[in-house]
Amino acid sequence: MARRRRFGARTERGAVVVEAALVTPLLMALLLGIIEMALLMKDDVALTSTVRNGGRTASANLDQGPGGVNEGGDCVTPCSPANAPMFAQLAANAIQTSGTALPKDSIQELWVYKANAKGYPCTLTTGCESNNSTAMTCGANCVKYKWNATKDQFRYSTGTWDWQSVNACAGNNPDLVGIYMKAKHSWVSGFFGDSVDIEDHAVFSFEPLPTLTCAPNQHVS
Repeated sequence: MARRRRFGARTERGAVVVEAALVTPLLMALLLGIIEMALLMKDDVALTSTVRNGGRTASANLDQGPGGVNEGGDCVTPCSPANAPMFAQLAANAIQTSGTALPKDSIQELWVYKANAKGYPCTLTTGCESNNSTAMTCGANCVKYKWNATKDQFRYSTGTWDWQSVNACAGNNPDLVGIYMKAKHSWVSGFFGDSVDIEDHAVFSFEPLPTLTCAPNQHVS
């Protein structure tokens, strides 16, 4: 009888080992998945907050006028060329100094653009109100910035937007400014691959200017 009990105990222990061998990888995969999704959500929330910070800055600084120039291959303050608005550079600066948990070098695209009624870039130089595009295409009235790791700054890349063309009259359908960002989230464990792109955009109405200077081509910086 004693031998049978010892044999039975060994059998049970063997079954436990087999079950553990089967269940442990599943539990580890579940744990890694939870950790990875939490980190992804953290970056996504950080991206959303950063985009809104840039949008608020851009909408409040129309009266800062045009951008500056690049000299000697380096960026001087302000960094954007004269055919890009200063409010776009200020939005990029605000994102740069926001202290977000999102690594700046993970940001692949940063656009400041004139938005249509649906919040997407207006693909027309005029008549943006009638443009119903829902595509993220940086065309007319759109300025791009790129992260320069060696300078630790966002630098003007391409695009133009005449700040004088903006309508900032209260009660007269003021123009909308949008901020679009795309970033690369790197997976820590490699369980889901190397990385995944995350993106977001936010749209704000320009804050009204005084009545005498709010209409297009009437602004004073």
